[in-house]
Amino acid sequence: MKNLLFIFLAVALFCSANSFSQINRQSENRPFMLRGEVVDGETNMPISKVNVEILGGQYTTTNLSGRFAISAKIGDELVIKSDDFVTVYYTIDKDDFVTVRVEKALGDTAPPLSKSEQKNKPNNFNTYLDSAKFYLKKDAQKSIEFVTRALEPGRNKNISKTENSLAFETLGDINLFWNQPDLAVDNYKRSLQNASNPNISIKLAKAFAQNKSYQESISTYENLLRGSLSPYQKVEVYEGLGDTFKAIGDGVKSVFNYQRGLDVAKENSITSKITNLNSKIGEAYAKSGALNEAETYFDNSLKLAKKENKERAVSEKNKVADFYNQNREYKKEIELREETLQELKTLGEGVAVENEALTSQRQNYKIANAFVAQEKYKEAIPYLEKSIAEANKAEDLVVQKDAVRKLSEIYRDIGEFDKATESYQRYVEVVDELYVKKEQEISQAARFSKEITQKQNRIISLENDRKLNESRYKLAFENQELIERNSQIQKWVIISLGIIVLLLVFAAYSQYKNVKQQKFANNLLALKSLRSQMNPHFIFNALNSVNSFIAVNDERAANKYLTDFSLLMRSVLENSEEDFIPLEKEIELLELYTKLEHFRFKDKFEYKISVDENINLNDFVIPPMLLQPYVENAVWHGLRYKEEKGLLEINFKSIDAKTVKITIVDNGIGREKSKEFKTENQKKQKSKGMGNTQRRIGILNKMYKDKIAVNVENAFVVDSQRDGEGTKVELILKKD
Repeated sequence: MKNLLFIFLAVALFCSANSFSQINRQSENRPFMLRGEVVDGETNMPISKVNVEILGGQYTTTNLSGRFAISAKIGDELVIKSDDFVTVYYTIDKDDFVTVRVEKALGDTAPPLSKSEQKNKPNNFNTYLDSAKFYLKKDAQKSIEFVTRALEPGRNKNISKTENSLAFETLGDINLFWNQPDLAVDNYKRSLQNASNPNISIKLAKAFAQNKSYQESISTYENLLRGSLSPYQKVEVYEGLGDTFKAIGDGVKSVFNYQRGLDVAKENSITSKITNLNSKIGEAYAKSGALNEAETYFDNSLKLAKKENKERAVSEKNKVADFYNQNREYKKEIELREETLQELKTLGEGVAVENEALTSQRQNYKIANAFVAQEKYKEAIPYLEKSIAEANKAEDLVVQKDAVRKLSEIYRDIGEFDKATESYQRYVEVVDELYVKKEQEISQAARFSKEITQKQNRIISLENDRKLNESRYKLAFENQELIERNSQIQKWVIISLGIIVLLLVFAAYSQYKNVKQQKFANNLLALKSLRSQMNPHFIFNALNSVNSFIAVNDERAANKYLTDFSLLMRSVLENSEEDFIPLEKEIELLELYTKLEHFRFKDKFEYKISVDENINLNDFVIPPMLLQPYVENAVWHGLRYKEEKGLLEINFKSIDAKTVKITIVDNGIGREKSKEFKTENQKKQKSKGMGNTQRRIGILNKMYKDKIAVNVENAFVVDSQRDGEGTKVELILKKD
């Protein structure tokens, strides 16, 4: 029994742990509202109306303060776009306020697209290029494949010179990132052949330097300085010259160019470059042995980096720590590396850093080396053990190998030969594993390089095919021009005939339109005339009611009736010029009118008005005073002659979203008996109210395509107390 209980508890704990881990994974991938700002990289001024989107997701723009808010998840790619600056791609790695600095796209001297190029511009070119940039640092082959798709010829698809330049620039960026500078040089050159752009020339110079073509790099940079550059571009050129001279061991020229770049950056408040250049000048001085000058610039870079962001500050602390190590100031080095370790913990494991030294295992290894240099072996051992454990966890065999070897040497030097032997055996195992891994990496690199070269050759082939197609197109275009010149006269004749036909059609259409407008105007005039007849008729009937109260000396009733009557008349006169009023207003008028009639004939009938709650009264319109004649007819010709008390029901019911049915039912004497009560004079006269209403409905249905339908029939009302034929009026009102 106890065993069963133990098994049950173990299963329950396992399930709850799994569910808890699933909840954690779901919460980590839960969308959140990412907030940030877009600022000019040179002036730090906010930029409004910038397109901000999540790749394949939501879209927004920055406000007047350069701020934005967008729903995102960890790992999403944020794309910042505008015609005024270079597109920025930013991978979201935490829920924090994001500041995006952009570089203005100055100096683009590429020719504008012609009308034919704009007309035939492929809609999917930018999509493919954006996809290539998205995968640039993740998957080189996929990124190049998207560039290939962008350049592939297709039906009605012409690639402009500007687009061709962008495609080869993107290829160069891919090659440079994946350490293929020779291919990068070739692609940047092709990009510049299509459109001259200082930014691409700067990238070309960097590719030359990375490919160890130092003289070509220096020449490209110097040519750029002779042209027109933005302040940011000038800083990049001077920085690139400094990097190139540093690579060939010319420390004086390296520092000279770094210093010129630093001066331009300070003049234009380019903060990020000021930090970088202070750091690089410090490195150049340290390399040439000018340690005091190097320390001054490293102190500057360290202070400036702390004002930027934690990642930049950690990177700079690592550089300065390396300098202290070179200068044998081990205490300062250890302090900085301890700070770096703490900050790496706060930054988390997801921080993307290009410098491999910015890992906790390498920092621990370097701290241990600093202790070993001071012959403090016991202090070094814990750091080496941490380095080995973290390197093993991160599968960093290089650091693990160095740390295990160093630990073996320390144990040997302090006389603990058993531990030294054990560590050395671990060192041999790691070296063997590293050897196998390096062989695999070399094989993969060779295969990767081969595949990339094949894709590059395919793109060059596509480019050559495109040029050949352009030549064929040019020849076909010239032949087409010759054919068009020969048939020009024939075309002019056809065009002239077409114009004559169009003029005749236009004249006929204008005549038809004028006739239609005249009919419409006549209908409006008729409606106005009928409305003008309705008002006197209604007023005459109402005054008769007032006269009847006065005749029986019921002044109080007459006064009350006149008060309500004046309210009704004011509403009627306000709507007298309108073709249509909201259904809600018509119901209010009808309620007021029915109340007046009930006030006079309260002994003759009761009334009930019901409105369906599903009807949106403001969505429907109706001609003013359209329903009043039917109610008046029900009261005066049906209910007034009943001996017992009658009932008048008015219902407004929704048939669907665009149709309302209005029903007016009375249980009066009916139409046939009503005719018997008419005098000879009344029989000769036709009912003004009903006749005008029928004519109004007829005209409105002609003008607005059967907007209103009316049906009048016998109601056949029967109940336990009274029966009668009654009258039922059904009116269908349509929304449009």
